[in-house]
Amino acid sequence: MKNRLLKTLGLALVFATLSAQAQERITVKGTEFYKGDKPYAYIGTNYWYGSLLASKKVGDRKRLIRELDLMKKNGIDNLRILVGADGGKYDFTVRPALQYEQGKYDEDLLDGLDFLMNEMAKRKMYAVLYLTNNWEWSGGMSQYLEWNGKGPIPVPNIAPNTWPQFMEYTQQFYSCDSCMEALENHVKFIMTRTNSYSKKKYTDDNTIMAWQVGNEPRLFTVENEQKFTLWLNNIVNLMDSLDKNHLISTGSEGLNSSNDDIGIFERTHVNPNIDYLTMHIWPKNWNWFKADDAEKTLPTTIENAGKYIDAHIAVANNLKRPIIIEEFGLPRENESLLNNASVTNRNTFYTYVFDRIVESRKNNGPLQAANFWGFGGEGKPVNESGKWSPGDPLTTDPPQEPQGLNTVFSSDKLTLEIVKKYNSKLKKK
Repeated sequence: MKNRLLKTLGLALVFATLSAQAQERITVKGTEFYKGDKPYAYIGTNYWYGSLLASKKVGDRKRLIRELDLMKKNGIDNLRILVGADGGKYDFTVRPALQYEQGKYDEDLLDGLDFLMNEMAKRKMYAVLYLTNNWEWSGGMSQYLEWNGKGPIPVPNIAPNTWPQFMEYTQQFYSCDSCMEALENHVKFIMTRTNSYSKKKYTDDNTIMAWQVGNEPRLFTVENEQKFTLWLNNIVNLMDSLDKNHLISTGSEGLNSSNDDIGIFERTHVNPNIDYLTMHIWPKNWNWFKADDAEKTLPTTIENAGKYIDAHIAVANNLKRPIIIEEFGLPRENESLLNNASVTNRNTFYTYVFDRIVESRKNNGPLQAANFWGFGGEGKPVNESGKWSPGDPLTTDPPQEPQGLNTVFSSDKLTLEIVKKYNSKLKKK
């Protein structure tokens, strides 16, 4: 009798321990995120290449483990990750591609995604998984157009000065029924997957904080608003029907994805199945910041960023949703790609963004989190131009950009200390 009682108590203790260790689900209540029954605010990062690094064939799992451990050590527990890539036949695109032909998948890269999710779960980290891309660097919408008979992708980095042609080409996506159906099939395939390591269905895995439609979907022209909104609502509703356990977001830049019309941003995000809003801030790309005149342009950058943030907070308040600054970055001094170049200006910009989140939290505002762009860990450029080729170390900079341009490396100890400090502040509220 005594032995049976001890055995019963032992099993109860085991189950209690496992329950206490279980990953808590991220939810939304009003304009706040919750982890279990406690508010959840964070400074995370972009780590789009995580599943490639986790590949057995083309990745480096030992490096992945070291990087996950270092991020966790510095309070980073939220990673925004690309679900593979599409096509992969062009220079300046992610290779190898997860979906190498429409509806055909690289099993090694699927295994890499599973491995990454399982390792993140061990560390109580959370993933935002985005399922397509507006831009050519991972295939995305333009690749679906090529697959469905719209002609070769006018890749801007191959044919210089063809950005207008690329924009015109990609905006066809919302009028291409077969393209939209192919993306829906991809969404269904990934979201209904079961992890080969944890044996958990993705829809039951609390390691996933949110599914995201894509990276920076945009309507391109004011005339496209109706088609874009219809498509966005359809795919968001599909994602919601497939998974009631996880959050859904769009991955929008915000104003810059909405023809510089904050009203369009709000109208395209009315759907209640969109659980939270996002914005991106790119001072260099938007000509706010010039590395060769940093002293003069950094204050202007911070001023402009403040106005941009304020405009999006107003929308979040109107829609009563949380909002995340999920991409923002700044180059090193003089746009150096070397990991020992100064990041003083970047750290100043980061600190401003982080202070805005702390301020919002204190005032019960909707701005709840940020994911800086991005963590490149042990990656490094292998030539002076920074050009990436298959087999080169991956960094957070996508293949069409100089490797190291916006990267926070493992050696950027001061930046990581700042991130850690602000994560500690956010947990104290």
